[in-house]
Amino acid sequence: MLKSTIAPMLLTLHSKTKPNNFLPLKAPTFCTALPQSPSTVRRNASTNISTIQRLETPSYKLPPASAYIHLPFCRKRCHYCDFPILALGSTSTETADDDPRISNYIHLIREIEATKSHFDQHPPLETVFFGGGTPSLVPPRLVAKVLDTLRSKFGVSLDAEISMEMDPGTFDAKKLEGLIGLGVNRVSLGVQAFQEELLKACGRAHGVEEVHEAIRIIGSCGVGNWSMDLIASLPNQTQEMWEETLRLTVDAQPNHVSVYDLQIEKDTKFGSLYTPGEFPLPSDTQSAKFYRMASRKVGEANYNHYEVSSYSKSGFECKHNYTYWINKPFYAFGLGSASYINGTRYSRPKKLKDYTNYVKDLENGLIDWAQEDDVDEGEMAMDIVMLSLRTSKGLEVKSFIEDFGSAVAVELFKVYYMKSGHVLFLDDQRREITEDEFSSLVLDDEKLENEIGFIRLSDPDGFLLSNELISLAFGVIDP
Repeated sequence: MLKSTIAPMLLTLHSKTKPNNFLPLKAPTFCTALPQSPSTVRRNASTNISTIQRLETPSYKLPPASAYIHLPFCRKRCHYCDFPILALGSTSTETADDDPRISNYIHLIREIEATKSHFDQHPPLETVFFGGGTPSLVPPRLVAKVLDTLRSKFGVSLDAEISMEMDPGTFDAKKLEGLIGLGVNRVSLGVQAFQEELLKACGRAHGVEEVHEAIRIIGSCGVGNWSMDLIASLPNQTQEMWEETLRLTVDAQPNHVSVYDLQIEKDTKFGSLYTPGEFPLPSDTQSAKFYRMASRKVGEANYNHYEVSSYSKSGFECKHNYTYWINKPFYAFGLGSASYINGTRYSRPKKLKDYTNYVKDLENGLIDWAQEDDVDEGEMAMDIVMLSLRTSKGLEVKSFIEDFGSAVAVELFKVYYMKSGHVLFLDDQRREITEDEFSSLVLDDEKLENEIGFIRLSDPDGFLLSNELISLAFGVIDP
């Protein structure tokens, strides 16, 4: 069944990762579709993707227009979290402005400054995402230094989407107004649940009253673009609790809602206490009910379910996260962060000492991760299928054929035809092709190629089985 947190999804991508013990991190959060990538490849009748010859510069070799910034500081580690963080202690909200552990995190600035571009022309950044950790613990003056360094190094578009993850209880109106003044124009609020007992059981540092106060602050400061993060399938979470959480979320009227299914990671407190699918965790059947309920309740409130775990009001899809879904390159800076340049993913060390040494090596020219490497076409095709099928738009067939040839696309059609009800075929106008229509097309490969414009998973049942359905593409692309 679906497990929809972003980090595990990125960990399974097939593009090769640079050595030096760099490990991937969770990715940023999303909004509006970016320009389509250029047509890149001639058709090839063979299903051997490695034989395809590209005629134009593929989109993954274009200069990045997005940057993820990891600010690893938290008051405490949540019981489900295995991300690289630095726990500051429960009193950190009041002392963060003067905390040397934050002010000494200058290696982040030095990493940005030491990064080589390797591109003759570089567009200004269109999205910047501050993730963590709890970025709202960081004083605005340090956020200003990061943004100033990005502007100096790469340029930042005047209308760039600049997002920041913020936790209830870590900011007041003064701090939020200061961040807005620096250019932060999108807030991702980490609520997770509206029940005190669930928040305590997860090890969250905030309570329900702080959630409501954070929502009031966001409203009073006039934030016009904000998201709320929720977690389903928590220990002892009931259907009534989940329904209440969804109702209160919709009542708060965020522009965007992210719903993640709890992941049990082995090196966490939850990992030592619980086994997935066993009490007090919900069963797979119960988790599926939670997912369907979210799809229904949030959808009824006029949110578009545009990605497996993401819902938005029209025009408020997260632009930054959409960079991931369409396989566009992006920078990443900071402890444990993972970037995607020239078709290769590069991850930084998770431990602060190792990260510090990495930055020194970068400054001394001993590391140059932005250099061009050979890219495995099969791995790239698999990445595109996997990422595209997480979205409501789905896989754009014509673009995929231009990139990887018609034969592999036709084989995908035939494999997914057997999953009727979970996989939908659409024409170029996004009209659903009926089963009878597909039956007449399947006898003629050329008709299949010409008539099918998109492949997408159904909502919610196809999305629920996204891992299983996406894995079917492996047998076609990498038999």
